[in-house]
Amino acid sequence: MLPKFSRWLVSLIIVGGLFLGGCTSQEVASQSSENTSTTTPISVTQANNPQMNNLPRLEGKATVVMVVKGSPITIELDGTNAPVTAGNFVDLVQRGVYDGSVFHRVEKSPQPFVVQGGDPQSKDPNFRGQLGTGGFIDPETKQPRNIPLEIKPKGADTPVYSKTFESARISQPPELDHKRGAVAMARSMFPDSASSQFYFALSDINFLDGNYAVFGYVTQGMDVVDKIERGDKIESAKVTQGAENLKK
Repeated sequence: MLPKFSRWLVSLIIVGGLFLGGCTSQEVASQSSENTSTTTPISVTQANNPQMNNLPRLEGKATVVMVVKGSPITIELDGTNAPVTAGNFVDLVQRGVYDGSVFHRVEKSPQPFVVQGGDPQSKDPNFRGQLGTGGFIDPETKQPRNIPLEIKPKGADTPVYSKTFESARISQPPELDHKRGAVAMARSMFPDSASSQFYFALSDINFLDGNYAVFGYVTQGMDVVDKIERGDKIESAKVTQGAENLKK
């Protein structure tokens, strides 16, 4: 067991590593909405959340194979418990958003934590800005695509959107937790700011449960994930099963 100081330091490093840089007016509005709510929310549905109307959804399971350093990483995506988050990821994989991008943050000490990638800016070898600040820009609308924070409490019928479990006053654990091999979305301090950046959990980091959206797990190739270093490239990412479950 880690000493209290070390545990606090570990938490600080991980949470800081998952935050994205910058914010938009949409994100500020999201933060304001979360901070002013004082009642336990009902899960938001697509019908009463306009932000979700045009987002892809995964209705069921899908499998993605990501190749890094010539070796495959197999990810099973759970659209049953995280339909919007998993659907967004599958859609971005099909668009080729991750092909050629690099892992810009790797946290392995003082113990294994996370590997984070998915910033489209990292595909440009001439980019000189700060990686970890970019997201997917929809080529049709020319606007950033952000998805709401989506976490389903264990035993619930539907996920809770746009709120952490703490702000929603939810005490039960999520259906999808941060065990080793979890795949989840990185975001800024504002709940509805996730876009394309994601991370692999290198160990059980359950103190993030209820704050970040897990949407799948590595089923094969965790040894490949363990060896990822900063700057390593995603050579390819392909949907190998369940593509028919993506609804746009």
